[in-house]
Amino acid sequence: MVLSKKATAIVTFFVLAFNVQANENSSLLFSGNCITCHFETKTVSAPSVVDFKQQYMMAFPIKEDFIEYMSIWVEDPKEESSLMLDSVKKHGLMPKLGFDKETLRAIATYIYETDFTKKHAGH
Repeated sequence: MVLSKKATAIVTFFVLAFNVQANENSSLLFSGNCITCHFETKTVSAPSVVDFKQQYMMAFPIKEDFIEYMSIWVEDPKEESSLMLDSVKKHGLMPKLGFDKETLRAIATYIYETDFTKKHAGH
């Protein structure tokens, strides 16, 4: 089946709209949950998002690996599987938060795809 240009444009619009909606939802999930402890660029009561993202990116540069490991670790944080033992010693181990795997994947995807250093460069 070959789609007309108009049909292709409509399908493209809905795919883009869905992606924008998914990104907005992920942004809301991140902002509503993670920012409580993890400020984007400043370490206070837990490592900043910039700091822990950098650690995860070094260990897992491939997007799928990054999302998978971060989702698994946040679902059940353990000191022995932490990539940031110094932060665990300084701030304590992150508590279990009770989020489902899809929510954690959405948040991890948002973190992977967002450049927090540019997001707040003007602030």
